[in-house]
Amino acid sequence: MDQPTEQEFQAQPKVPADDRPPQAAPDRAEPVLAPAAASTVAVATADCGCDTAPLTAESGGPETANAYVYVLGQIDFLFPSLAVEKEVAQAVARSQSAELTDRQALCAVISQPENRYLARQLCYVLSVQGIETYILRPRDPVEFDRLVEAIRPEPKGADLDVVIGHRGPLAPPSLCNGLTIPVVNFEQIYCFTSDELVAAIGQPQGMSDEQFGASSHELLRRVMQLADNAGDTDEHRAINYLAVRYPRIYEKTVEAFAADSSLSGVSFHESRLSGARRIIDVVLCYTHRRTDVSEKFFVRVDVTEPFPFLVNKLCPYYDR
Repeated sequence: MDQPTEQEFQAQPKVPADDRPPQAAPDRAEPVLAPAAASTVAVATADCGCDTAPLTAESGGPETANAYVYVLGQIDFLFPSLAVEKEVAQAVARSQSAELTDRQALCAVISQPENRYLARQLCYVLSVQGIETYILRPRDPVEFDRLVEAIRPEPKGADLDVVIGHRGPLAPPSLCNGLTIPVVNFEQIYCFTSDELVAAIGQPQGMSDEQFGASSHELLRRVMQLADNAGDTDEHRAINYLAVRYPRIYEKTVEAFAADSSLSGVSFHESRLSGARRIIDVVLCYTHRRTDVSEKFFVRVDVTEPFPFLVNKLCPYYDR
């Protein structure tokens, strides 16, 4: 009895697949179109030039908040690939390079406007204490000129380069011939020699040029040799800023040497004035060589943003 009733129930008119209403087709296509629409929105966001647009790994990758760098070192270049090396060699062969060393000829070639495309292909590396530390990339392509100017035809150990910028992730192996170190997108580069830096310092009266030069170079050497100074911490950014922008610390050190004292230590403390801004107290300790009595002086530096600046001048420091 149940079987016939079920057959009667199922024996309803069926709509053939070909005769279904036309509006069913868009319903089936909708799940396919949704991801495509989302991708279009993502591309539009990335192309708008907004600060929120993600950076590619080649340009330094997405930046980390407050990943600022203020570092002292030496800038040099590498060939990122064999093809680039051969292209540069061909350009050198076409140039007037008689009586020039290989490096002088290369620097002359990449500095020429018609060969600027070669300058953009090179891999620029900043070394700190002889160790390759950062790959440098300009935030504005126009700034490749600064990198070209930083490459010296005759590099010397006294050369100094200051790089200010934003630290990114590790470089992919394809960026710089397998070199995997952090990428820094720089804002500014300063190039000078240690002699030029010392010459800008005011020399105390009654001190010989030889004594002043030796004392100033000693302090600069101590600053450069602070442990692990890659210029990517607030403390190191503060001391690096003072080393190249605040000559008073050199003058004070020279005065201490003349008074038979030595620079016995450099320490860092977060200032009690820190609130919405990040302020570092840099403390210099001088110890008399015979009495072993120490006196301390400090200077405050604001390191909240990429460009540090002085909060107060050098003055006596008292332990609390």
